[in-house]
Amino acid sequence: MTKILIFCLTLILISGCNQVQKRVDSAADAETKKLEKFLNKSEEFLKTELGVPDEEILDSDNKRILVFYDSKYKIKCERRFEVDLKNTVVAFSSRNCF
Repeated sequence: MTKILIFCLTLILISGCNQVQKRVDSAADAETKKLEKFLNKSEEFLKTELGVPDEEILDSDNKRILVFYDSKYKIKCERRFEVDLKNTVVAFSSRNCF
């Protein structure tokens, strides 16, 4: 009887973890789709949509990285956009954003 109870509890925990992972994956997909609209667009379009960047970094290839921070549920969200010499967004990354 104890083995059956432990087995059932284990199944419930695994099922719960799968649900959380599905929600995280769904939020990450939505974030990616949201940020993909900025690819190959101008820096001005990006700034119009997201506002003034919180930080601007110049990398070794003379590409600029525009960093935008946001906070939701006390979790710091960071979005980075790489802008080439033609002021076009060529890449992005997102961390802790949902």
